[in-house]
Amino acid sequence: MWCVPKLDAQYAERMEDVLELYQRPLCPTEPVVCFDERPVQLLEWVRPSSPACPGREARQDYAYFRCGTANLFCAVEPKAGWHFVKATSNRKSPAFAEALQDIAKRYPEANTIHL
Repeated sequence: MWCVPKLDAQYAERMEDVLELYQRPLCPTEPVVCFDERPVQLLEWVRPSSPACPGREARQDYAYFRCGTANLFCAVEPKAGWHFVKATSNRKSPAFAEALQDIAKRYPEANTIHL
């Protein structure tokens, strides 16, 4: 789990830099893109769910088979209203680099992409 080791002056200074970056106006040559990754479990339900009908909620059994894991890379440019999600089988360096290349292709006119 991600956590902040200590809230010191250096941390506050870096956080202010990030917040200042987020306040920049929308600029096609210098987009501000938020980027993160998330591991996910791939599950297959043992029994099919039953859909909702009048007077009864949808139901899903608790039992499932675990079918491995995957990774989601997500990029968001909030001021442009754009987002991107890339699913990969792992989070190794080549998959990370490929996700960054996909983002760079989205901005061919950009001088700098603030990530």
